[in-house]
Amino acid sequence: MADRPRSGAPDDESPEYRWLYGQGGPGSSDTAAGGTRPVPQRPRPDETRAMPVQPRPGGATRGTGGTPPPGPPATPPARGSRGPRLPRRPRLRLRWLFVLPVLWLVFLVAVPVFTWTKVEKIDYEPDGERPDDQPGTTYLMVGSDSRAGLSAQERKELHTGNATSELTDTIMLLHTGSGPNLLLSIPRDSVVEIPGHGNSKINAAYAFGGAPLLTRTVEQATGIRVDHYVEIGMGGVAGVVDAVGGIEICPKTDMVDVDAGLDVEKGCQEADGRTALAYARSRKANQYGDLGRVGQQREVVAAIGSKVLSPWTVLNPLRYWRLNAAVPDFFRFGEGTGPVRAGLWAMAMSKGELTCTMPVTDGSATTWDPERAPALFDKIIADETDDVGKRLCTATGLEGVG
Repeated sequence: MADRPRSGAPDDESPEYRWLYGQGGPGSSDTAAGGTRPVPQRPRPDETRAMPVQPRPGGATRGTGGTPPPGPPATPPARGSRGPRLPRRPRLRLRWLFVLPVLWLVFLVAVPVFTWTKVEKIDYEPDGERPDDQPGTTYLMVGSDSRAGLSAQERKELHTGNATSELTDTIMLLHTGSGPNLLLSIPRDSVVEIPGHGNSKINAAYAFGGAPLLTRTVEQATGIRVDHYVEIGMGGVAGVVDAVGGIEICPKTDMVDVDAGLDVEKGCQEADGRTALAYARSRKANQYGDLGRVGQQREVVAAIGSKVLSPWTVLNPLRYWRLNAAVPDFFRFGEGTGPVRAGLWAMAMSKGELTCTMPVTDGSATTWDPERAPALFDKIIADETDDVGKRLCTATGLEGVG
């Protein structure tokens, strides 16, 4: 039996058979040519087809074991480009280190400038002949017992009495210059000549003609030219003391003065505004009367100045604001005094290296010593406060006392 082709094999008469054996079949001319032709390829039923690649979350590729195929090599960023942005870490920006101090300085300057627009200015310079300009700077400081701005309840609490009173309980000359600052208290009962009113107590000059007449009276009696004028109302002491958080006073004895509302023990202690004002006003509880009271007034003034200029006052915005807010209610400055000059006055007030009471002849505080008082005036006029000795400058005004 002749061999039959296997199932699926090409028939010997088919073109595939002739090409497979290098001929076209028996008797074919293809044998002589010896050529071959490519066999047309047919897909096999069991051949495996490649499936399309599906991307996986995170960049992995199906069929690659979870590892993404290598990409092209990274190209460095071109010159001038920023490259990929990295997440920022929280950090303090350096510019705030410059902005905050600037804002703080603006606050420190703006508050007093704004306050100054509300401060009352008064005319204090007298008409007529005045002493010539002198070296250094002299301030006339007046503590008026004016109750303006105080309610009936406040007058009661501060023991200030009559609401219409306009006398000057405190008169001081503050001289600054090449030598030590000198703070001189003029007792209010000092008898001097008041231009146009004859001889009278010096505090009456304010009642007769206000600040100009008082300035003229002081200049005429002392020969010292007044360069600037500062007036503090009755409530000013209490308001400023409370604004700076209280001051320290150091009475040398127990002091009780019902009229002034004072009741303190001997020794250094913290005083609020009400107590500080009572301490500055009291003379009945002091053995030297008005001569002792002016010393207490200088003590309060120096303590206030020290607190006002302390670093904590500048660093504490609340205290700084309260202090400036208290100024327009209780302070008045002479025309021509600006905020810078007022600041210089405050600085000088806290540095009273020499604190003196007007040299007097007895404890009555009415008669100035005819020898020591003019000698002290000459030192101030010549700006020679470094030559002022203990004979001319005492706490009570009495020679050798205080």
